Amino acid sequence: QVQLVESGGGVVQAGNSLRLSCAASGRTASTYAMGWFRQAPGKEREFVAAITRAGGSTYYADSVKGRFTISRDNAKNTVYLQMNSLKPEDTAVYYCAARQWIVPGFNHDEYDYWGQGTQVTVSS
Repeated sequence: QVQLVESGGGVVQAGNSLRLSCAASGRTASTYAMGWFRQAPGKEREFVAAITRAGGSTYYADSVKGRFTISRDNAKNTVYLQMNSLKPEDTAVYYCAARQWIVPGFNHDEYDYWGQGTQVTVSS
């Protein structure tokens, strides 16, 4: 079992950047493929980005491709989401998730563990 804690959210103006972190404790993060999802008010939770267990491959939603970068440091048991050129439509609660498999999934029901979420608000 693994526990996930997100941090780094906040309020920023459009065009600026934020970096989210997801710290894993318990079983080592390198055991899991990892993903980031987000949920805006009144909307379903949606896939944002994911990374394989070893970090060799990454995947992105079309809406964030070219602006967001997912990475991981297995020595620190931490996954990151660098978010650049933020837009108001990026406003949401961002969740980190872990999947007990080599490759990540693109649907929230493919993940086994979740963090509590961190709020990102982008003002225009």
